[in-house]
Amino acid sequence: MHRVLGDRRAILILLGPALLVYSLIMLVPMVWSLGYSFTKGNTIDGFTGNGLDNFQRLFTDEAVRDALWFTLKYGAVVTVGQVVAGYLLALLYVFFLKKSSALIRTLAFFPVVLPTVAVGLLFQKFFQVAPQTGPVNSLLNAVGLDSVDFFGSAGSAFWVLIGMDIWRSMGFYAVLLFAGLVDIPDEVLESARLDGASGIRLIRHIVLPLSLPVLMSSLIFSINGTLKVFDSVVALTNGGPGSGTTPLTLYMFQTSFTYSDYGYGSTIALLLTVVCLLVSLVVYRVSQRDLTEG
Repeated sequence: MHRVLGDRRAILILLGPALLVYSLIMLVPMVWSLGYSFTKGNTIDGFTGNGLDNFQRLFTDEAVRDALWFTLKYGAVVTVGQVVAGYLLALLYVFFLKKSSALIRTLAFFPVVLPTVAVGLLFQKFFQVAPQTGPVNSLLNAVGLDSVDFFGSAGSAFWVLIGMDIWRSMGFYAVLLFAGLVDIPDEVLESARLDGASGIRLIRHIVLPLSLPVLMSSLIFSINGTLKVFDSVVALTNGGPGSGTTPLTLYMFQTSFTYSDYGYGSTIALLLTVVCLLVSLVVYRVSQRDLTEG
């Protein structure tokens, strides 16, 4: 193995095809999109250079500010919800259900494999108020409360979207964190129990610090996915009511393909890329500092 890794030709043969595919699929489109940021037009009318006009428009566009705020708010809430719910499920698997957790893990993971459109339609039916009353509003009526139009305001639609995405993905993070928890040596846990640690104290002082690396990896993985949310929003609210639940991804899509403004759409995509990089860098630096202090 050492001889292979020390041979530059072997490294090129082994890594070359993967790097080529990655470059063609990821890097080239990113550079191409960056070039479009300095143009205006579309594939029918053609493209003409407009310098920094798109960037000037970006900083004065209220729709971009609203979409950015929604994206950051959604990303923060869903990331915390996904990871916390997944961690609680992982703790349930390891310390309570133990060997009998296989069925529960399967049931909790099942929503992950469901199509996003199917999940969106399911939650629409759950929370709808007309033409037929959904189960949630039926329950409210049964206890003497009025029906609520959950998709009639941006605030309530936001929380329905949050609930849907946490429910849909917490099983995935439960399995991911479960893999980290089972790697904690039994000797460490047994020693902590002999020293009097149990329950919340055991989890807080022993399990949580030892599972911090996989926990921070889950946070980075989650925040990158939630900042680029698209399909969940389209399936459930399509950005409505109005533009109350429109993230940067959907605004970029509408700008590029609905209004055929490819240049400005590419500028919005560049903003989203920068936001994802900055947030990931912040989370990574915080995790490194915590690991060093621990």
